[in-house]
Amino acid sequence: MIRLYDGGVYLVNGREIVPEQEIEKVQALSGKNPDRAEARKGTIAWSILKAHNTAENMEHLRLRFDAMASHDITFVGIIQTAKASGMKQFPLPYVLTNCHNSLAAVGGTINEDDHMFGLSAAKKYGGIYVPPHMAVIHQYMREMHAGCGKMILGSDSHTRYGALGTMAIGEGGGELVKQLLLDTYDVSYPGVVAVYLDGKPQPFVGPQDIALAIIGAVFKNGYVKNKVMEFVGPGVATMSTDFRNGVDVMTTETTCLSSIWRTDAETKAFLRAHGREEDYQELNPADVAYYDGCIYVDLSSVKPMIALPFHPSNTYEIDELNANLTDILAGVEKEAEKISGGRAPYTLLDKVQNGKLHVQQGIIAGCAGGNYTNVVEAAKLLRGKNCGNGAFSLSVYPSSQPVFLNLTRQGYIADLMEAGVVIRSAFCGPCFGAGDTPCNNGLSIRHTTRNFPNREGSKPGNAQMSAVALMDARSIAATAANGGVLTSAEKFDGWGDVPEYTFDRTVYDRRVYFGYQKATGEELVYGPNIRDWPAMSALTDNILLKVCSKIMDPVTTTDELIPSGETSSYRSNPLGLAEFTLSRRDPDYVGRSKAVDRLEKARAAGENVCEVEPELKQVYSVIRSIPGQEKVDAMETEIGSMIYAVKPGDGSAREQAASCQRVIGGLANITKEYATKRYRSNVMNWGMIPFQMKEEPAFEVGDYIYIPGIRAALDGDLSEIPAWWIKDGKATKLSLYVADMTEDERKIVKAGCLINYNRIRKGL
Repeated sequence: MIRLYDGGVYLVNGREIVPEQEIEKVQALSGKNPDRAEARKGTIAWSILKAHNTAENMEHLRLRFDAMASHDITFVGIIQTAKASGMKQFPLPYVLTNCHNSLAAVGGTINEDDHMFGLSAAKKYGGIYVPPHMAVIHQYMREMHAGCGKMILGSDSHTRYGALGTMAIGEGGGELVKQLLLDTYDVSYPGVVAVYLDGKPQPFVGPQDIALAIIGAVFKNGYVKNKVMEFVGPGVATMSTDFRNGVDVMTTETTCLSSIWRTDAETKAFLRAHGREEDYQELNPADVAYYDGCIYVDLSSVKPMIALPFHPSNTYEIDELNANLTDILAGVEKEAEKISGGRAPYTLLDKVQNGKLHVQQGIIAGCAGGNYTNVVEAAKLLRGKNCGNGAFSLSVYPSSQPVFLNLTRQGYIADLMEAGVVIRSAFCGPCFGAGDTPCNNGLSIRHTTRNFPNREGSKPGNAQMSAVALMDARSIAATAANGGVLTSAEKFDGWGDVPEYTFDRTVYDRRVYFGYQKATGEELVYGPNIRDWPAMSALTDNILLKVCSKIMDPVTTTDELIPSGETSSYRSNPLGLAEFTLSRRDPDYVGRSKAVDRLEKARAAGENVCEVEPELKQVYSVIRSIPGQEKVDAMETEIGSMIYAVKPGDGSAREQAASCQRVIGGLANITKEYATKRYRSNVMNWGMIPFQMKEEPAFEVGDYIYIPGIRAALDGDLSEIPAWWIKDGKATKLSLYVADMTEDERKIVKAGCLINYNRIRKGL
């Protein structure tokens, strides 16, 4: 059972949940007269945020982090941006892992060139370089850096180490650049929601089951959006740290800002086993702590779960799905038809034979699935069994070389291989579409992090589509033991009793480059596909936007804004990557936006844009009919492309979701709301204006929107920004607004991007 409380709650003595209306009960339990403002300071989150806040108050935080982490899809762009902004060395431990672009066969040597760039950057600036196939980013940070009371910033959305007492945040690259330049991460003090764990998980229930149950309860209603999830209650003690890590990493899929857990002897034992006992401290809420909401989770009631395509919140109990296959799968097929746009048929009902659902692939991998405990449980079940030689296949990716080494020494790798399981190295590919793409019209069940449309690597535009359902490793192993027939782990016995894990860091000592505080200043190593960021103009007083895409889906993911998977080879080439922008959602967008960009470049070069694009003559004629705009100068008005989306930015922290818009002419987005803070931050760091509007958009692709006095508006309260929709010789007034921006964010947008802003500050 999962229950969401209406309104705030007090947590008394770490165990009693009291709704805020029942203040007398708080007094009776605690013997104190609680003050809500003081009780807010009783959360674990408050204490960690306060310790890392450099501002004078706690309302508007300016945070400095203890360490950072990036992988090889993001670190090149971050370092290039910081270098262009005047960075001389890394001022804090910065870990560069190579777990996304690991397959150097894609695009020739392009990916390996990124790796060599990363190694040279670690040497030049004093960083930590983790070679390909050594560890997935989050497992390495758990093993080597996370600790109680710390804060870590990562350029991957699943940067979550709360189970180790670390508040970790996944953000776009611009926010990491700010830390490298000794600036701060600026955010209003977030709401904090208690996740009260009660009871104990059933032996056949794994961390993914718990995580999916929570995601299913809170995603659609935005219960924890941009808030901190604080895990408390007696149920925490029933889980191993490995189990907690598996739940914690999936909190990203709730759209929360970060997570934190109470710590105990189990946490201390984990850190001791990894040679870092000094990083332990007991973290617990105060005797009376106030939370802005509460998610009550009865762990004992959670059953094996599945998240069907095309979102981690599309959750069902596996038994519920198996009892209603026809109705539920028919609904998924309708969603698939909408997603593919008729370009690639996708069916599930044909996979039901004799009342049972047959799947084509299983994957246990990454920061969520490849952990020691998950792999051991799968191996124990499959010992002596046979996955079969039919359509179903199972691959297992241990999350790090130390985990792989221990599994090998204990014989679990041999058990899996003898059952027909393919063992692979530490690689995040199955999480984002760069590895193990299932067959056309195939269904893959995965203990990974996401199952967004086409995230498994399929291309509906090429008439090829497959899909992913998320499940726990235990039920995936049960399905494998049952020949690919979807099966709940509850159907098998023998779960639990996992042997103690022994961490051996020898593989790290021999292969990882530990260069923190050892900057050599040597030259960076560039491959031919590593390009500098193109120049971007400062914002003019008036702007003219051309609508280049209009997306009315309830949510638009970052994977739809810029696809993952095969595009990884171009991550270090801004203009090359930008060719893929919206390619799976609106294939004509790139051409439209580049046409607008050519106009802006012509204007900046002094060409008469109304001669370059004759339709602008009529557009400016209409604009000059607007009171107060009679003398507007087309040559002094920046032209940019614009995307309308209802709720963009769910998912990845990849800044490319915004930078790709910007480098081909993007100047603004208009939305009803932004799905995540991190995407909105990316938009601003790349010099685009994050407009919002309350009304439904009547404008269409090809229309223009004129916004006068935007620089002055960015200095104001942002609550109402006049704009005009230009169409068919008429100007119709629109009311736009921008949610709160920090002073620095306003300056960044006016400068044209973070690079420009930093260069201005440093006189470069």
